[in-house]
Amino acid sequence: MTNGINRVVLVGTGAVGSSYAFALLNQGVTEELVLIDINVDRTEGDAMDLNHGLPFSPTRTKIWSGDYSACAEADIVVLTAGAAQKPGETRLDLVEKNTKIYKSIVESVMDSGFNGIFIVAANPVDILSYVVWKYSGLPKERIIGSGTILDTARLRFLLSEYFDVDTRNVHAYIIGEHGDTELPVWSKANIAGILLKDYMKKNSAFKAADLEEIFLNVRDAAYHIIEKKGATYYGIAMGLVRLTKAILQNEHSVLTVSTYLNGEYGNEDVFIGVPAIVTRAGIREVIQVDLDENEQQQFNHSVSVLKEIIEQIHWDDM
Repeated sequence: MTNGINRVVLVGTGAVGSSYAFALLNQGVTEELVLIDINVDRTEGDAMDLNHGLPFSPTRTKIWSGDYSACAEADIVVLTAGAAQKPGETRLDLVEKNTKIYKSIVESVMDSGFNGIFIVAANPVDILSYVVWKYSGLPKERIIGSGTILDTARLRFLLSEYFDVDTRNVHAYIIGEHGDTELPVWSKANIAGILLKDYMKKNSAFKAADLEEIFLNVRDAAYHIIEKKGATYYGIAMGLVRLTKAILQNEHSVLTVSTYLNGEYGNEDVFIGVPAIVTRAGIREVIQVDLDENEQQQFNHSVSVLKEIIEQIHWDDM
């Protein structure tokens, strides 16, 4: 921390990164924002453009284009850089390309003397969170992947539309890999404290089959958006700002982020999306939701898919 001033360093100013910077400025979450990208002209242009919006922002934010030396005094380094997911490509297809990119980025950040919190947002986010943890040498609590924070938001939105209830009163989680093996925790989903299965009994128009369709739309949302406009960035950008705020303001909020399991949910040595308490010091605690038998099996499968990928990484070749 710099003289009590919050500093966020953003590495990667592509569609997700620039959207995050814009949302961060609009919400006035941090006092300093440093932009880093291999395309220096773009970061300089973004810094200029964002600064021109300062008269309309809720608070004063100092924004500039910098280099990795700025990470030395950063509270959070947000990683959105990396190869983008292409139409027809899964998040796990990006492993080899982005693992190599992230080794170089993390080494550059750590060479600055950085001792804060990493937020990882590039895909496959669970694998890259593990990679950042390994290459940074930082405690596992200070590596936080965006995980299923967006998937959970998508689920809450679609459920709110289906039941015609404000999203803020819909409580439901997507957990597991941020990808094809993720799963909804239907057994604990509720509206205003009423379990979904009980809420649905009040109206015969609500069908269990509709919930499955809703989940499929959540799981495959990125593919549909990528097909239509080439990339997803607004939703995840706002999710990252929410996570940044939870850290900087020491909120102790529960968010479905990618974090390290050390026996929780019967699994270990993997980063995966689960509810966790987020504080200024990083992850304080993994919240262990009591899954039903089917959900636990699905979650274990999601873990096994991620572990299989991790085992294929050639750490010494990078």
